[in-house]
Amino acid sequence: MEAVPQPRTDAAPADEPAPEPAAAPPASGGRRSLAVALLSGAAGAGLTLLATGRTWATGSAVLAQGSLPRSVTGSDVTGVPGALAVVGLAALVAVFAVRRAGRIAVAALLTLSGLGTAVAAVLGLSDTAALREKASTAVGVAGTDVHHVTYTLWPWVTAAGGALLLVAGLLALLRGRHWPAMSGKYERTPGGARGPRRAQPPADPDRPEEIWKSLDRGEDPTR
Repeated sequence: MEAVPQPRTDAAPADEPAPEPAAAPPASGGRRSLAVALLSGAAGAGLTLLATGRTWATGSAVLAQGSLPRSVTGSDVTGVPGALAVVGLAALVAVFAVRRAGRIAVAALLTLSGLGTAVAAVLGLSDTAALREKASTAVGVAGTDVHHVTYTLWPWVTAAGGALLLVAGLLALLRGRHWPAMSGKYERTPGGARGPRRAQPPADPDRPEEIWKSLDRGEDPTR
C-alpha cells in the first residue's frame, strides 16, 4: 500500500506587506523655536528701550557751599543700546519677509544687534563722562568732578535685554529655515510681469453703476 503524500509544512510564508514609510517629523520644533524667538526678541527690545530711559547712575558735583546731586539715564550715558534695540526689532519683523540668503543676513543683523546692546550696556556701567558733563553744566565750570557715584541695576537690565535679542538672533540663524514666510500671493511673477488679470464680468445694462465702472476700466458696456 502506497503512502499518501503529506502536504509540505515548510512552504514559504506569503509576502508580507511592505512597511509604511516613516511619517515626516512634526513641525512642532520649528513652531516652538519661532515662538521662543518672537517672545525673546520682542521682550529684549522692549526691556532695552525701557531700561535706557531709567536712571543708571547718580553722583554729586562739588561746590564751595556744598554738593549738588546729579543723575543720568541710560540714554545720557550711551545711545547705542536704544538704537540697536530698534534695529533688532525691525530685523525680527523682517525675518518673515525674506527667504534663504536674505533671511540669514537679517538674522545675523538681529544677532549683532543683541550682542552690541549687551556690550554697550556693560561698558556704560563705569562711564562717568555723562555725570561730569551734567555737573559741569549745572555748576558752570568745565571739568567739574563728581563724587559718591552710585549705579543702579538698569544697566544690567539693558544687558539682559540685549541677551534676549541675541537669543532671538541665534534661533533665527539656526532654525530660521524652518519658519514660514509672508504669503507671496501679492508678489510679481518672475521677470517683473504681473500675473494674468481676472476677467471682469460683463456690465449689467439694468444697473447704471455697473456701466460707470466698466467705463472707468476703459471697457465698452454695449459689447
